[in-house]
Amino acid sequence: MKKKIEAVIFDMNGVLQLGEGKSIHNFARKKFKTNVDEYLDAIDTSYAKSITGEISAKEVIKTFSTNLKKMPKEIRSIYKKAFKKKFKRNKQLFKRAFELKKQGYKIAILSDQWPLSKIALMPEKYTKRFDEVVVSCDVKMRKPDPKIYKLILKKLKLKAQSCVFIDNRKWNLIPAKKLGMKTILFENNKKTLEELEKLLPKNI
Repeated sequence: MKKKIEAVIFDMNGVLQLGEGKSIHNFARKKFKTNVDEYLDAIDTSYAKSITGEISAKEVIKTFSTNLKKMPKEIRSIYKKAFKKKFKRNKQLFKRAFELKKQGYKIAILSDQWPLSKIALMPEKYTKRFDEVVVSCDVKMRKPDPKIYKLILKKLKLKAQSCVFIDNRKWNLIPAKKLGMKTILFENNKKTLEELEKLLPKNI
């Protein structure tokens, strides 16, 4: 017997928030008046480690401040402006998520974030209505590590076969699919919502 869908899990960057991480770094690099190589050397491994919570927001800002020769306050300000300028909330998908919740489905967020992106893109006013939220820098693991998918399932108290996962990166869908989740590659709202409706019969 086919397991009915009980939850929809959304990625944040590139799905619920539309934009590209690459554009954030290009914006920041120009504001810091440095070339690509210098910028990449400056953020070095600190950026990657902050995504998995190996170093704190304070530590990553301190490293950036030292390497880029800018005050911490300026570091925060530049990235805040970058996220505000280069990302926009996907209002249509947020709306559909909350409609699904009213219909009885659970809705969740599974997202890779570093501390400054989490602050900018995931304020509580946007996330508090979701049943569960798992963010890489909080749980010290990131996609496509299978453990982070298992964690969201544990929090939702559901089997993988009962969930749909939506992400804009193919490689992040592979572990979800292997666990048994239905998956949707986000390319645009129209296609995503059409695929989602096919997976969500009136079963609740």
